[in-house]
Amino acid sequence: MIMVIALALAGAVQGGAGTARAGEDGTAAGRQLLFYNHAYGVLDRETADAIEHSSYLRDFADFQVRTTTGAGGQTWTGRYLMGRETYLELFGVGDVPGKDGTLGAAGMGVSTEHAGDLPTVTERLRKAGITDPVEFRQTRDFGDGVPVPWFDAVFTTGEYDLFGAWGMEYRPEYFADPRSNTEPAAHPGDVGRERYLPDTYRDRLMRNVTGIRLAVTARDLANTVPLLKAGGFAVRSLPDGDVLADGGGTTVRFDSVPLDQVGLKRVEMSLNQPVSNRHVERIGHSSLVVGPGSRAVWTFEEKDRPGTAGQGS
Repeated sequence: MIMVIALALAGAVQGGAGTARAGEDGTAAGRQLLFYNHAYGVLDRETADAIEHSSYLRDFADFQVRTTTGAGGQTWTGRYLMGRETYLELFGVGDVPGKDGTLGAAGMGVSTEHAGDLPTVTERLRKAGITDPVEFRQTRDFGDGVPVPWFDAVFTTGEYDLFGAWGMEYRPEYFADPRSNTEPAAHPGDVGRERYLPDTYRDRLMRNVTGIRLAVTARDLANTVPLLKAGGFAVRSLPDGDVLADGGGTTVRFDSVPLDQVGLKRVEMSLNQPVSNRHVERIGHSSLVVGPGSRAVWTFEEKDRPGTAGQGS
């Protein structure tokens, strides 16, 4: 689910609405409409390869390496840590087409739990002054050359540096396709994250992503905040220009930085059961600390980012 794939094709833009709203101070009220779904980061090749071949990660999480074909035949190869409702998507340089395959590029999807909530979010964006939000339908090809509608998405803009966030709502056609390996609806209009993700997490340590820290440019941050507010996140601006967004069990922190300092910084995860000891796993230029207790923290070191000048579009 890559930002560039949706935006590159977005030239052909194509029950129940909630009452949540983000006030002027960023405080959410009413029912939350968008929830952290997943985030991705592009890492240096050494770290990405170490993640791909890590035997520890295969025991720690529902870990997958796969190549996906989306709209327009675009493909990307990612390393996935899947939880109960949330997941993490990691790439090496060049695993994603275009500038989204640049070291330090990142993105985040926030999704609805109830069918029909995404149009409500889109309308709120318009009322908040985003007069021309970018709407897009992503598809997935399971290998037979016949794309299946996957999810609808909305972006606040088609212009970004190296980070983008989008609101999304899974399509009923995707849930109906047996190849998606998704679960039956728990209630009418269920398009939720738990239904989408498999239950393999139960046999691993990792349960969910509970916190994530991303360094992004001021422009990309300004484009992201309206989406989070429209989705009902509680959004707070910090004195140093950073932003904290909270809601639905996941806290997202954005550090506002120059373009040559952007990237995925830190991921916090809950565990299915507490562990008594502290385990430190070095994976390339990153460190995953598990325990003690029911928490794990994964930090990623900064690497030199050549060729970032002039990346904006």
